Amino acid sequence: MAIEFTKYHGLGNDFILIDNRSSSLPVLTPEQAVKLCDRHFGIGADGVIFALPGENGTDYTMRIFNSDGSEPEMCGNGIRCLAGFLADLEGEFRNKDLYRIHTLAGVITPQLMPDGQVKVDMGFPRLLAREIPTTLGAADVKVINQPLEVAGQTWEVTCVSMGNPHCITFVEDVVAISLETIGPLFEHHPAFPQRINTEFIQLVSRDYLKMRVWERGAGITLACGTGACASLVAGVLTGKCDRTAIVELPGGPLQIEWSEIDQRVYMTGPAERVFTGKL
Repeated sequence: MAIEFTKYHGLGNDFILIDNRSSSLPVLTPEQAVKLCDRHFGIGADGVIFALPGENGTDYTMRIFNSDGSEPEMCGNGIRCLAGFLADLEGEFRNKDLYRIHTLAGVITPQLMPDGQVKVDMGFPRLLAREIPTTLGAADVKVINQPLEVAGQTWEVTCVSMGNPHCITFVEDVVAISLETIGPLFEHHPAFPQRINTEFIQLVSRDYLKMRVWERGAGITLACGTGACASLVAGVLTGKCDRTAIVELPGGPLQIEWSEIDQRVYMTGPAERVFTGKL
């Protein structure tokens, strides 16, 4: 049976989107997703996203397989792409601009904006060591500016979960970081029992951050939405930045806000369709 797909990207973080609304299980296996994500022998992507039927009163369910076959709890750029994909699927029958999406990280609500951007209510950041999870602190304490030994160097790290785990460290120059070398060492460090996404952040000003990322299960990517959110939260926790800022990624900028009113994190950025095809 032929399977139709649409390729999307959010600031260069690219995904294969599949209409999976007829089944509550993904139509592809993780092994098949790995082959499709291969940039030489497949379509090429950072992950495969499935739009499944909603659960517990939500509009739809999101599942995602990374390019290595692992399954993350959520993906910030990916859910913006999913919102655009769903709008395309519904076409003339679309009667809403906001979707309630069931994910492994909870219910996430992306909203299609009049200017073509997608604003996502990413929910509350989780800050306790057991919520990350990490062994860098006692279970019920926040991990802020804690020392972590990686590759013979001591890094000050702050840990945040946006439904998936992040380790953030502030550096003088993000370009100088050898992500290919240091990224895997962070991801598989024993302090992170479920592995970790790692963000290296250069503070340009209190409302402007530059970020490079090593994603758990995907490696170097051009953008990471949950990572941008976690980085702003880490910047606020360490007193380095304001509660609203532009986070500049290699693929482009995201606007991130950690609301002082409701304490939720909001991410606004693009989702662009690239092409469609059949498997």
